[in-house]
Amino acid sequence: MRLVLGLPFVLAGCAVTSQPASVPVSAEPVAVYAAGSLREVLTEIARDHEARTGQKLQLTFAASGLLRERIEKGEAAQVFASADTQHPQRLATAGGWQAPVVFVRNSLCALTQAEVSTTPQTLLATLLDPAIKVGTSTPKADPSGDYAWELFRRADAQQAGAYAALDRKALQLTGGPNSPRPPAGRGTYEWVMDQRQADVFLTYCTNAVAAQRELPRLKVVAVPPALQVGAAYGLTVRRDAPAPAAAFAQALLQPPAQAVFARYGFGAP
Repeated sequence: MRLVLGLPFVLAGCAVTSQPASVPVSAEPVAVYAAGSLREVLTEIARDHEARTGQKLQLTFAASGLLRERIEKGEAAQVFASADTQHPQRLATAGGWQAPVVFVRNSLCALTQAEVSTTPQTLLATLLDPAIKVGTSTPKADPSGDYAWELFRRADAQQAGAYAALDRKALQLTGGPNSPRPPAGRGTYEWVMDQRQADVFLTYCTNAVAAQRELPRLKVVAVPPALQVGAAYGLTVRRDAPAPAAAFAQALLQPPAQAVFARYGFGAP
C-alpha cells in the first residue's frame, strides 16, 4: 500500500505532468538530498522534471544516514529521499519535516567475483566460507549496511552461529564517513570489486546490476527468499519548504517517474 502524506506534500490532481499553475517556478533551485543508490535514476528524473516545469533542482547524493546527520547539523535540504524510512522518520519525529512516504522499493543481491561459484541455494555457505571476503556497506551510516546485518540475523535462523560468524568477518567497505572514494568516473561497487577488496559484496540489486554493467566479469546472484531483506525507500519534505519542493516530491510518486524507477530496477511502493 502506498502511504500518503498530508498537504502540502500531496498536491491536487491525480497525475503530475507539469508543474501546477498554482506552483510558481522559484529562482532558487530545490535542494534534494538523496541516497547514493538513487544517483542514476534520480538524475534522469530530475532532468525530466526541470525540462517539464522549468524548476531547477540541486541534487546531493550520499549514504542516507550521513545525509540525515548533515541535515540535523543545519544543511538546508528541502526534500530527503532515503534508502530507508528510519532516517526520514527521525527527522519528522524531531519536528520540521513531514512523516515519510514509501516511494520505491529495492532488494539485496550478492555481487561476486567471476571465480566465485555460488547460487541462491548455496549463497549462505559461500558467505560463511572462511576463504571468502564478504563486503558490505556501513551500518547506521548507510541503510544498505543495516539491511546486510538483518540478512545476517536471518541467516542465524537458518544455521546457528551464522550471525556471529558473518558479523565478525564482514568488511564495511562503503557508505561510512571515512570510506575510500572511487576515482572520478568509477562506480563505487564496480571499483571495490575491481580492486578485489571483496569476493562477495552484499548490496542493492540495482547497485549490483549497475556494477556488472560497468565490469561485465562480475556476477549477480539473487538472495534466496529466506534471507531476503526488502528495502523500503522513504521520502519526506521539510515543512517550511517552498511549494516547488513539494511538487517535485509529489512528482516522484506519479506514473512518469515511477516508470523510470522501474526501468532502473526499483520496485513500486
